[in-house]
Parts: sequence; structure tokens; C-alpha cells
Amino acid sequence: MAAITASMVAELRGKTDAPMMECKKALTEADGDMAKAEEILRVKLGNKASKAAARIAAEGIVAISISADGKTGAIIEVNSETDFVAKNDEFIALANGCAALVADKNPADVAALSALPMGEGTVESTRAALVGKIGENMSIRRFVRRTAQGKLLSYIHGGAKVGVLVDLVGGDDQLGRDIAMHIAASKPRSLDASGVPAELLDAERRVAIEKAREAGKPEAMLDKIAEGTVQKYLKDVTLLGQVFVKAEDGKQTIEQLLKQKGASVAGFELFLVGEGIEKKVDDFAAEVAAQAAAAANK
Repeated sequence: MAAITASMVAELRGKTDAPMMECKKALTEADGDMAKAEEILRVKLGNKASKAAARIAAEGIVAISISADGKTGAIIEVNSETDFVAKNDEFIALANGCAALVADKNPADVAALSALPMGEGTVESTRAALVGKIGENMSIRRFVRRTAQGKLLSYIHGGAKVGVLVDLVGGDDQLGRDIAMHIAASKPRSLDASGVPAELLDAERRVAIEKAREAGKPEAMLDKIAEGTVQKYLKDVTLLGQVFVKAEDGKQTIEQLLKQKGASVAGFELFLVGEGIEKKVDDFAAEVAAQAAAAANK
């Protein structure tokens, strides 16, 4: 039997937002297998155990730069320690300058971007000087540069905590901005089913089968139920399958909207500040102990 540590419980809780005692039980049942424990929580708690993708734990901003012809663009995430610094004009200028350099110079990675000229020095010397001036660390986390098949449009939301770059073929600028806004709101994983990893679909099937078994469904129906669940999942997580957030009838999908407008989406980039980063829990051990004591007293 694998030893279940507080850090393992914290990691699972960060991924699922499930109660700590439920996370510990799931890890124990899964013998320490994190992926299996997450599936166990999905079966027990349903959608309450699948909100990790929407969590934003770090501070900073997303910046976007697009060429005048809309053919080349870049999206970048620059992190800070506090939201106060993320609103600083010089920090914002650094992020915007870096986005413009990525679009214009096409650096291979963050190290190459950091070596590019900026102001009287380089991106790195500018960043370091700003760190010294403000007294808070800041870092360039990631960026993506795109060359459009059609035209690049963008949308930034929530104090630049969410940014979207979308490559629209056909249609008009308003359509592109509407779709970028939809992506920011609905956070699709991919454009269509081909972009969803097979392991995610397999996990959905397994969860659906176990939930159906627990509900007493006949074995002969399990595969059909699982396939229906997977198809619903694909509608939820793919851009083309999602219902357009501005649909007047509440039913029109992005795929239907694009067809109506004679347009298509060649691809998109969605950045959420701090996605995949979890802040340190200041007194996690005390929190675990408190919840364990409460459970023991029931």
C-alpha cells in the first residue's frame, strides 16, 4: 500500500477542488495513483471534481500583438507575484513590448526573447531593472506566435487575465471578435474532436461506465451510455461543438454560426494567467488536521 502524503492530497485537491478527506480516501483506494484517484472522485462527485482547468492561481497578465495586416500575431503570459504589480503601467508596458517582439522577431523560446534588444538594453535587463525598481519578482512564462491562414483577431478579458488569439478565415472582424470572446468565456480545449487527447476520452468512458454501473444500468447498455457521454463531452470541450454564448435561441453552435457566415476557424490560442500553477497553501498541515479532527468527531 502506497503511503498517502499531505502533498499528494494537496495536489489532488488542487486538480479537482474536492474536499481534502475525499481526496485522501480516493488516493488510498487508488493506492497512490493520482490519475486513478481523480477518476474515482469524478465517479463520486461528478462535475464537482473537474474544475481544475478554470483555476487561475498566479498573478500577471496576458498581452497580445497583431500585425497591421492581421497576418502575424503573438500572445504572451508575463507573471508577477501580486495583482497590484500586474496593474503597474511599467509592467504592462514590458508585457506589451515582449508580445510585439515575439510577433516581429519570432524568437525560438523565452531565453531567445530575453536576449532581444529592448530600450537601452535587452528584454532581460529591462525585466531585471523593473524587478529592482518595484521590489517584486516577475517572469516571462510562455508565448505563442501564429501566422494566419485568414486574419488574426483577439480578445482580452478580466483585467488581462484571459487572452485569446483566433485565426478566422472568411467572415468579418466582428465575427472574429465574437468568437474570440466566446473562447474566453467557454474555454474550449480544442477546435474539434481531433484535438482532444485520446486518454481524456478514455477517462470519460471509464467514468461513465462506472457511474452507470453504480446506478444499476444493465451491462449491455454500458458501452452505449459511455459513447453518449463522450459525445456530450466533446460538445462541451470543442469550439465547434459549443453553443455560441451570444446565440439568441440558446442553441446555435459555433460550427453552425461559422457555416451561416461562410467562414471557418483555422485555429486559436487561449491563455489563462496562472493556468496549471497552484499557489502555496500557507498552513495546509493545520487545515488537514482540522478537517480530520472534525471528521473523527462526527
